Order: sequence, then structure tokens, then C-alpha cells
Amino acid sequence: MQPREFLMIPGPTPVPDAVLESVARHPIGHRTPEFSKVVQDVIQDLKWLGKTENDVFVLTASGTGGMEAAVSNTISPGDRVLSLICGVFGERWAKVAEAFGAEVERMTVEPGKAIDPKAVEAKLASAQPKFKAVTITHNETSTGVINDLQALAAAAKKHSALSVVDAVTSFGAVDLPIDAWDVDVVVTGSQKALMLPPGLGIIFFGKRAWEAKANCQSKSFYFDLKKYKKSLDANTTPYTPNVSLFCGLATALKMMREEGTESIFARHMRLKQSLRAGLQAMGLELVVDEEAASPTITSIKPPADLTVDAIRKKLKERYKILVADGQEELKGKIFRIGHMGYVFERDVLMTLASLEATLIELGHKVEPGKAVRSASDLLAARK
Repeated sequence: MQPREFLMIPGPTPVPDAVLESVARHPIGHRTPEFSKVVQDVIQDLKWLGKTENDVFVLTASGTGGMEAAVSNTISPGDRVLSLICGVFGERWAKVAEAFGAEVERMTVEPGKAIDPKAVEAKLASAQPKFKAVTITHNETSTGVINDLQALAAAAKKHSALSVVDAVTSFGAVDLPIDAWDVDVVVTGSQKALMLPPGLGIIFFGKRAWEAKANCQSKSFYFDLKKYKKSLDANTTPYTPNVSLFCGLATALKMMREEGTESIFARHMRLKQSLRAGLQAMGLELVVDEEAASPTITSIKPPADLTVDAIRKKLKERYKILVADGQEELKGKIFRIGHMGYVFERDVLMTLASLEATLIELGHKVEPGKAVRSASDLLAARK
């Protein structure tokens, strides 16, 4: 008999049994009063979680589908777009914008570093002609960096540029008050902190985004948000949605309401801090400094005498714990541990113990028990 494989990757993340049960039930009709009630509840709860009165639409698509919807509804061919890039997913914004004919300028920092809001402010102030939009990755999944979204969105607004944000690995795990921070477009996905399988993209669309939509020359059929807006006024969707995932999302959001946002955000901070403490106690080098470290993803450099492949393989085969490789230029150079959504202190301690044993089994010198002790001490002090 084998234990169940446990996901400690940046997504998909563990799914609660109650959510799995909702997803597994026989589908209901998507043009029924029952499903309209599900849609209504989901929209209300997403607005509660995002602290917003902006429109929000649930797309049967990945997070990248949500990114395409964001661009295709606001950016016209020839518009200038400033893409802030600190990893793979910041670059994805640039590529999506270029696919719709935007003139994209990239502001890039090295992997593991956050975007400097002052540098963005200076770029926007000096730009001629002005930028139509700034694409922002709130939490860079490929490195575990979290950016100062409040400051970046404020800089964009000051210079009349739309703030278009990837919050796929931050929304639902960290505070993102959309209205208070005046963020124009926010995209997220189901398979991260929202505790569902992959398959739903979610997009929040504000007043200035609708103004941009009115003059947008880009064309889209499936992602035309005017159609979603018209349908949502009747608590339905323009096309056949993934009914099962909608029902799962309703259950997940109900669970999040019961826990409360303050408790959710505090839990993710504890997970980050305890994991980092344990990793550092093992002598491992972290990719991101504390001030820019994500509450949902931690990236680690392997010891000089071991490879990422060897560590990941042993963790999976021996302990049934899955951690992620680096992406693109960081592939084989770092490994990443996800700690978002349906993840708790127990899971961090289990991962640290298993990683410590893995390193020892692979011949790397580690003081047994030190990692879990360090993490446990931190957790005890923060209760």
C-alpha cells in the first residue's frame, strides 16, 4: 500500500474533501434556477474576498485565459504597454499583449528580485507617448517574489495607465483590497489559494477598464466581457461553463468565509515564516530575501553537492511529496515549495522533516531534527 502523493507545489494545490465532493456530484443544468443561485453566491463571495464592488467574471479557462481576456478587452493594436518582469509570468503578460498588437516595453529585474515602484514611477513619468497600461505580476510564481502592488497600482493610476494584474498565486492568500488600492483589472485562477482543481479563470474588471473596453479595437469572441456582463445580470453565463467547478468554487468560498480573511492571511504568513526558518536551519540558501518573500511560494537553491532532480526524485519516491523544479532559465537551478490554499502548519513540518531526511539519504550533512525544531519554535511563538 502506498500513501497518497502530497502536493507541495505552486499549483495545483491540495483540494479539501468537501470541495472534491461538490465537484464530483452529478452536474446540474447550467440554465436552471439552481445554477443561477450558485453563480450569484460565487460572485458575491469573490467580491467579499477581493474587497470590491467591481464586476467579476468566472471563465471556464486557465489563469492564462484570464490574462488574454484582460488584454483583449482593454488593449488595442498599437497601444503602449509597460510590462514589469521579475520572472516567467511577468514575461507572459508581455507576450499576451504583443499577440494583440501592443507596443510592449519591458522593465526587467533579475530573478528573485522585486520590482522597484520608484523606478516604475520614473519610467511612467518620462514616457512619451504615455503608456496605456502597466502589466503587473503581484506574486511571481516562478521565483516566489511578491511585489508591492499597492505602490505599483498607484504609480500606474497617477500617470493614467491601467493597472492589469496577475494575482493567480496571491488572491485568496494575501490581502488584496481591489477597491482600496484602485486596481483596474485583476486575474486569478481556481487551482491555487482557492483550493480547486484547475479549470476556472477569474477576472475582476473595474470602471476604468470598462472605459478602455468601450474604445478597444481588439476582437474576441469567447472572452468578450460585454457578453459575460450581460449574462451575469441574469445570474448566468454566456456559454456552457464548467458547472462542477463552479459548484466546487461555491463550497471553497464558503469554507473561506468560515475561516475569515484575517485568519487566512495570517496562516499563510505563518507557513512562509516557519518554512523559511526550517530551510535556513538546514543551511539551505533561499532565492528571495525576506522583504520580498512570497507568503505562498518559497524557492530554494540546492546544496552544491546535490542536484534539483535528485532531491525532487527522492522526495517523491521515498516520501510521496511533490515539489516543483525551476522554470525556464532557472530549471535545474532551484526547487520551489508551494504553501497556499488548503495547506497548514502540519504540512510544512512534514515537508521539512521529509526534505531533511532526503538530504541525509543523498549524503548531504544536515543536523537531524534542527529544521523541524526551528519551524516549531517559530510557530509556537506566533500562536
